[in-house]
Amino acid sequence: MTEETAAHDTPRLPTQYAPGEVEDRLYQRWNAAGYFEVDPKSGNPPFSIVIPPPNVTGALHLGHAFGHTIKDALTRRARMRGFEALWLPGMDHAGIATQTQVERHLATTEGKSRHDLSREEFVQRVWDWKHEYGGKILGQMRRLGDGVDWSRERFTMDDGLSRAVGTIFKRLFDDGLIYQAERIINWCPRCQTALSDIEVEHRDDDGELVSIRYGDGDTSVVVATTRAETMLGDTGVAVHPDDERYRHLVGRTIELPLTGRHIPVVADEHVDPEFGSGAVKVTPAHDPNDFEIGQRQNLDAVEIMDERANVTAHGPFEGLDRFEARPAVVAALRQQGRIVDEKRPYVHAVGHCSRCDTVVEPRLSQQWFVRVAPLAKAAGDAVRDGRVRLHPPDMAARYFDWVDNMHDWCISRQLWWGHRIPVWYGPNGEMVCVGPDEDPPTGEGWYQDSDVLDTWFSSALWPFSTLGWPDDTDDLRTFYPTSVMVTGYDILFFWVARMMMFGLYAMADRGPEESVPFRDVVLHGLVRDKHGKKMSKSRGNAVDPVDWMDTYGSDALRFTLARGANPGSDVPIGEDWVQGSRNFCNKIWNATRFALMNGAKVSAVQAGDDSSGALPPSDQLSTADRWILSRLHQVVAEVNTAYEEFHFARLCDTLYHFAWDEVFDWYVELSKTPLQHGGAEAENTRAVLGHVLDVTLRLLHPVIPFVTEELWLTLTGEESITVAPWPRADTRLTDVDAEGTIGELRDVVTEVRRFRSDQGLKPGQRVPARLHFDRPLLVGFEEHIRNLTRLTEPADGFSTTTAVEVAGVRVELDLSEAIDFAAERNRLEKDLAEAEKHRASAEAKLANSSFTSKAPESVVANVRAKLTETEAEITRINNQLAALPKS
Repeated sequence: MTEETAAHDTPRLPTQYAPGEVEDRLYQRWNAAGYFEVDPKSGNPPFSIVIPPPNVTGALHLGHAFGHTIKDALTRRARMRGFEALWLPGMDHAGIATQTQVERHLATTEGKSRHDLSREEFVQRVWDWKHEYGGKILGQMRRLGDGVDWSRERFTMDDGLSRAVGTIFKRLFDDGLIYQAERIINWCPRCQTALSDIEVEHRDDDGELVSIRYGDGDTSVVVATTRAETMLGDTGVAVHPDDERYRHLVGRTIELPLTGRHIPVVADEHVDPEFGSGAVKVTPAHDPNDFEIGQRQNLDAVEIMDERANVTAHGPFEGLDRFEARPAVVAALRQQGRIVDEKRPYVHAVGHCSRCDTVVEPRLSQQWFVRVAPLAKAAGDAVRDGRVRLHPPDMAARYFDWVDNMHDWCISRQLWWGHRIPVWYGPNGEMVCVGPDEDPPTGEGWYQDSDVLDTWFSSALWPFSTLGWPDDTDDLRTFYPTSVMVTGYDILFFWVARMMMFGLYAMADRGPEESVPFRDVVLHGLVRDKHGKKMSKSRGNAVDPVDWMDTYGSDALRFTLARGANPGSDVPIGEDWVQGSRNFCNKIWNATRFALMNGAKVSAVQAGDDSSGALPPSDQLSTADRWILSRLHQVVAEVNTAYEEFHFARLCDTLYHFAWDEVFDWYVELSKTPLQHGGAEAENTRAVLGHVLDVTLRLLHPVIPFVTEELWLTLTGEESITVAPWPRADTRLTDVDAEGTIGELRDVVTEVRRFRSDQGLKPGQRVPARLHFDRPLLVGFEEHIRNLTRLTEPADGFSTTTAVEVAGVRVELDLSEAIDFAAERNRLEKDLAEAEKHRASAEAKLANSSFTSKAPESVVANVRAKLTETEAEITRINNQLAALPKS
């Protein structure tokens, strides 16, 4: 029992729920109790999720909060179901982002660059920065309620994971799947490193297309480019082999303007003869497609820029930045009369560094690559044969398009922070790859490769390296393959596919079924503002989730995010929606407080027992009791199905409407009558009310853990809802008759309430009424109907002024003291005249063939919809007028 429970015979709750006074206390309690820690030898069935490792430089954003809410809900439910549930946390060293942060810090505090330090000194500075400033997000994960096993926290640069990186590099190298070659790569002049395709963000930029004439007379061709400065490195012009316009030029050379060099005209099927002039300039050292043409046609590759994208070609442009050189080259060409067509606006996709937003420069460079063909095929096969399931399934087509057409992966980065490539070079051109358990070669002239590995290389090992691979650990044997991978659809190709490739390769000795890194991949959408726009600081719609947690509580944020989680769809979110979720938490709090104040408890025998045996016999329960129990166990089944289908929006919506509409609005109200009367019926209602709250809180717990824990502890006095059993549906509690009866009761009450509202009666205003029942089953609910609709018993002088009939119940009301009938009739007649005016206008528009044929379909549809609404309004007003006394 909690201290609060022990202090009172009747458990009590504060009048209001204050998340700030509850959340930190409960999270510390969970951690101290070790609820999130796992034992691989427990014998319980395993369930495991590895966290997509956030950058060590990062802070919690709404995308993190969204993904973490889903993962935490899955893990908490698995734990309650009796699984040994591991959610493993950790961080990524984020090579480029972290090195940039530390370099900036070094420049600001000491006025130095990394080159003022030795490599070892700089790396130590990065470690120092990591210990002092990194990992802010870990504390924010605690705020959100992440039930992770902190004792197993990993970092991609820790000793164990570094050993895993070295091991798989060595194996891939020995198997011929890692090689070194000179290729065109994405180069960031600002970060001074190669980038993989996934580190480049392409977006449409405004450019200028310039047409340039190469050569003269019959030996001239016109080429178009948006990057005029690269023509200094052209080593050929390519045309299609079947293009009659240029057949006489193939095999000949033409003069390259500004350089004095002569370059060949070659025939290559890569050229589209229908695009532009049908001739393209070929710059093998500065364009990936040109590089391929150059390889096929044996063209030289002339580099004309350095690592900072400054021109190195000898001549007047030497030393200029690429963007300075571009207009200078165009001006020089114009002076020579080589510009055929002046600058024309041209929108084209331009790659930008995802870390610093610098325009990426294609550059010929000696780099390390992974030969992906066999690895990608295995990753595709695992989804095709069902060993790994993608949710939603329609994401599979996009996945196959990626893995079936994947290019070799450039894995080397020109950084100092990261896993250094374990290759040594000897004085006589030797190259040796050294595994983590091997000694590197020594002696004069031997040195290690200076590059480090792409950050995605180490994170691709995450599902098994975090569990102890390459060692055969208890964790690896128990928790691999992991159960589910939850991540955004935007990194399906970038991270998920790489984990698939490396998991299937590294764990191949387990066989096809057990080598996959996870069984299910749940792809959620991106969080956007409530208008569906992408959140960004520049738009002014970015949100710090910690601010919302401070204001509304972590549960409110979690529930809002989970309720918007339709599979594969983006998630809109607005502050008013979080406020609505806060109201829901308050509603749960107040309903539980009402139950406790009225003696509802859950005994130790009942707590967690979902069977009918934990309740009074069915024949001793009221219709309302049997109805709510029947609905409760249907909801248990619906929620379980939604979890199995990873449909969080549906499960949250189901729980919201059941809890708010059926339990709190209807059953709690219906329970007040027997609770007021006392006796055996009241005791039975207390037992049912306690049971319903017990099960409802357990169903809600994975999504909103804090408020449900605080309430469940008070309601049951048990250890923790975190380790309470997950509810099970009991079909024996299904009661179709009770559901039908309460459904009719709700129809009666709803219709009377609507009628009262239409008549302008105040919610608390008492009105005398006489009730007649044609349905015997509802006779016993007369007191409930009167309480719920504010109807009093008829007194002397009662005169029926109007009546409402629904579900076999006739409710006769005396409104003579409540309504000024003449004024009400006058108001309604004015409303009717206005509505008929709108109807006539809409009918006239729709009868006009000119309007219906020429107006946009959306406009015509809107008029039709307005007409339907207006006709319904007219019917409603006429019914109200008919219900008023004639005099």
